[in-house]
Amino acid sequence: MRYSQTHKDETHARLLKIAGQALREKGPQGVAVAEVMKDAGLTHGGFYAHFKSKDVLLVEALEGVFAYSKEKYRRLTEGLPPRHALATYIDFYVSARHRDDASHGCPITALNSDMPRQSRKFRQAFDAGVKSLVAALSHRVEAAGVAMGQDADALAASVLSAMAGAVAVSRAVSDKRLSDEMLGTARESIKMRLGVSDTDLAGSAVQ
Repeated sequence: MRYSQTHKDETHARLLKIAGQALREKGPQGVAVAEVMKDAGLTHGGFYAHFKSKDVLLVEALEGVFAYSKEKYRRLTEGLPPRHALATYIDFYVSARHRDDASHGCPITALNSDMPRQSRKFRQAFDAGVKSLVAALSHRVEAAGVAMGQDADALAASVLSAMAGAVAVSRAVSDKRLSDEMLGTARESIKMRLGVSDTDLAGSAVQ
């Protein structure tokens, strides 16, 4: 049976979505082609109609995951005043919800430790994805007017590193209470650094 191009494109997108979730949950080495195809309701033999190799699947899935993360954060803050949008972004990123849902979270926190062992193309896709999230955060920083004379790109890179590090470490800690405390402390510290803490925003609202 021959399928239309639309059907093939939809199937391709579904495979990337499944692989993207598995990638964040299990890491690149844990993504099995047979499992991806099975979860999509397809046979293993149909894989090569969509991808030349597993590495091609992983690279495309990673690119899709970064695009998904960028769009998710855009929708999350859409329509909010710039400083409130930045605070909302930080609250969402440095949260127990993000920590507990790796399969739908930021690929930086899920995959950073896997990078040294991956292919050059996969590492390049990861680098490009990180740069896209830094650029998006830099735009939020500029819009919020909180750079305070600093280079917005450098500040955004520093803040994203702090946020991703906080989430990654909180996942590694088995003591949930300690993990929650680490997230809360990191979240408030980052927001205070940028002048978008709850107190800062409340003060600006009455001025």
